[in-house]
Amino acid sequence: MATKLAMHETLEVHEVLLFKTACLTKSKAMSELVQDSKLKKLLEEDIELSEKAIKDLSKILSKAQ
Repeated sequence: MATKLAMHETLEVHEVLLFKTACLTKSKAMSELVQDSKLKKLLEEDIELSEKAIKDLSKILSKAQ
């Protein structure tokens, strides 16, 4: 399996990374304002999953260079 990404693949991974970072920021901000416990739990799960996705995408980018 190739370890080097093509330029367009690198840009696409970077674009998804930026999107996930924006989603994480919004989820963290909204979780401070939410009062409903079910919604708060969903946001906390989203924060955990987004943090994992950001780590995974960062690893992909660092290995590809």
